[in-house]
Amino acid sequence: MVDFASLLLLAVLGLGFWFWLHSIRILEIARAAGRQACDRMDVQFLDDTVASTKLALARNAYGRRVLRRTYRFEFSETGNSRREGKVVMLGDRVERVAMEPYQILD
Repeated sequence: MVDFASLLLLAVLGLGFWFWLHSIRILEIARAAGRQACDRMDVQFLDDTVASTKLALARNAYGRRVLRRTYRFEFSETGNSRREGKVVMLGDRVERVAMEPYQILD
């Protein structure tokens, strides 16, 4: 027979594993959003990655509480400089993508 403490530990471990897998999925969506934004603006998406910078609770359009995750990425318009962009995810949807101002030199 399994005692309550063992069940609680198993539940906490299961929840932690689910959160980790879900976070990886959201990270992939954020990375794709950053890459697409760079492609649209004809700039180079550097390091092919995004990094998590903020995690908070927020409400979505339906009033449900979801996690708002903010990720940063770097891009370059010339290949010689690094500019910063960010992707804000609300739940599993892209809320916004913002990029630091830059100037294209001919």
